[in-house]
Amino acid sequence: MNVDPGRRLQAIARLTVSIRLAVSALVLAAILLTAAFSSLLWWRTAEATSRQLAATINEQIVAAVRKEVSAIVDEARAAHTAIRTLFLQNVLDTREADKREFVFLSQLQSQATISWVAFGWPDGSFFAAHKLGDRRLEMMEISLTDHPGQRRVDEYDVVPGDIEFANRRFEPTDFRVADQAWFKAGLAGDEPQWFRVTGHPTGERPSIAFAGPIDVYQERQGVLAVIIEYTRLARFLSQLEVGRTGTAFIVDGSGELVAAPDKDADELHPAGGDTTLLPLARAALEKAGEAGRKEAWRSRLTSGGAAYEVALTPLPFPGWSLATVIPEAEFLGPVETTLRRLILGLAVGAVFAALASAMLARSVIAAPLSRVVGELRHVEAFALEQVRRHPSRLKEIASLSGAIAEMASGLSAFRKFIPADLVRDLLRQGVEARPGGSIQELSVMFIDIAGFTGLSERLGDRVVPLLSRYLDLTSEIIVANGGTIDKFIGDAVMAFWGAPQPQEDHAARCCRAALACRRVIDQSGLADDLGQPLQIRIGINSGRMLVGNIGSELRLNYTVIGDAVNVASRLESANKSYGTQILIGEATERLARGAIVSREIDRIAVYGREEGLSVHELVGIADEGPVAAGWIADYERGLANYRSRRFADALACFEAVLSERGADRPAELMRDRCRQLAAAAPDAAWRPIAALTTK
Repeated sequence: MNVDPGRRLQAIARLTVSIRLAVSALVLAAILLTAAFSSLLWWRTAEATSRQLAATINEQIVAAVRKEVSAIVDEARAAHTAIRTLFLQNVLDTREADKREFVFLSQLQSQATISWVAFGWPDGSFFAAHKLGDRRLEMMEISLTDHPGQRRVDEYDVVPGDIEFANRRFEPTDFRVADQAWFKAGLAGDEPQWFRVTGHPTGERPSIAFAGPIDVYQERQGVLAVIIEYTRLARFLSQLEVGRTGTAFIVDGSGELVAAPDKDADELHPAGGDTTLLPLARAALEKAGEAGRKEAWRSRLTSGGAAYEVALTPLPFPGWSLATVIPEAEFLGPVETTLRRLILGLAVGAVFAALASAMLARSVIAAPLSRVVGELRHVEAFALEQVRRHPSRLKEIASLSGAIAEMASGLSAFRKFIPADLVRDLLRQGVEARPGGSIQELSVMFIDIAGFTGLSERLGDRVVPLLSRYLDLTSEIIVANGGTIDKFIGDAVMAFWGAPQPQEDHAARCCRAALACRRVIDQSGLADDLGQPLQIRIGINSGRMLVGNIGSELRLNYTVIGDAVNVASRLESANKSYGTQILIGEATERLARGAIVSREIDRIAVYGREEGLSVHELVGIADEGPVAAGWIADYERGLANYRSRRFADALACFEAVLSERGADRPAELMRDRCRQLAAAAPDAAWRPIAALTTK
């Protein structure tokens, strides 16, 4: 799409007179700006700049630390309340080991700052979930009856979205929960409270614990503690930028260090950050007295001949304060440089007035015009999302830029109805907007929602938000995997790969997109009106098909047609018969072999075709992790025996699949067929081809 060249030339002609006036105005403006700039530089003072910069940095740091400490306190309380509620509501019994482990581990995984979730029984037994850095967890139990004097430790590896058991060991321990202050206070008290904790089964680790009793039916079951090690705070502090050489500390009311910045600190590595400036923080705490513990306090301290800006701010946790120590030289240095530049600027300012005017003219006139031309290029290439409005103090340039942006906005309204990426590809390849096409080997995919007809009847117009979300998710996956969305047909999505841009791996790309669509729908939480998760069915086939602009001179659709396309649609429907979600044709399986994991389901005669077609279920992607291949091999051996009329052997193989998987609809269908055929042997005309009589 091109802008009328005549209108463009007229706009440029109108700009010529205004630009001449603008250049004259800019020369005068340059002289005035030089004087104003000199006055502004004199106005700035070193002390004001230093104080303001220090205050700004300190406010940002204080806000971040207060937010983090509040989050830590809230997470600990929330975790304690959640587990306590499970016990009080009798959803979880303190002696139910499996459920208890699951709940404790889930809290560690969901709350990033929690290091321990521990429980002590009145008889002195102890159980805890412990975080080992960010990649491992451990569950430990110390029983006074089973393995006394030892603790059982189960270690788990954290993997994306799950945990995996690593090992179990027993090791001697002298840890006694009955000696812990939080346990003794919890047994004697009524409400949870905060404690300072040092001793753990793993050794000495400074921490805080939110601990309190657990009563069920007015009977004290034990004490629950949520523990946060100081190393988590040390790691957080390491992420803050306190100037270039400053630092921040968290200290308690007695001046003892709680946390210093250490990016490597965690539950496995004790904190060992730089504490060189810690004496200044303690000196400020002593100088401030009670005032520094109740409200924000700032002072200028010196050490070793250098001056420092020190600020104390109370934190949400009782008795804790944040101390920031910033060398004053960090702020005075830039100010001194500014003063030197002022002197130099005043000396040579007049000389460069003319140069500044020329540069301003270029910036105000030439550069905006170049940007406007660039926006026209975007419109020409149909890259409408890249078009931007460029404000200008020159009326003509601002008007031209606004007109281009409005034109692009109007054209963008059509992006909801046409695939813009497809249009850009066709423009780059010089494909004209007229009927035509060519035969190519491509891959095509059909997706629809299982049971959508009944769902739409029950929901009426309320089905629109659900359908829109489903179409958004699948469309994003298709585009991300290089596919071309052909059309939406109600709840069905038709897409193809290999055109208009050639793709050697179009079959593998199509399979990856199908698995990603299934995964994203499963994870989206979309559900029907009955609360059941939304289920989709996908059919994929590859082959030679006609691709191009199909239609009339009045209206065209860039699409694919042919027998291979029809087969993909039939495969999508065949999922109903086999209880599967993704079925692919034999050509797709052959082209994507090695990149995917699949199993041959059956040989079928789809509706409208009498010859048999091998149908495969898409199981996974080969490079995305191991897939249990045992049941696939059993199924394919059963299929081979079934086709060779060895029905008893086939039946045993299909039974093995069901034994391993528990439920597998294709195996159940084949098992039932084998039982029938074994009971009444088929005649010589029997063929191992299943006929699908519906679309």
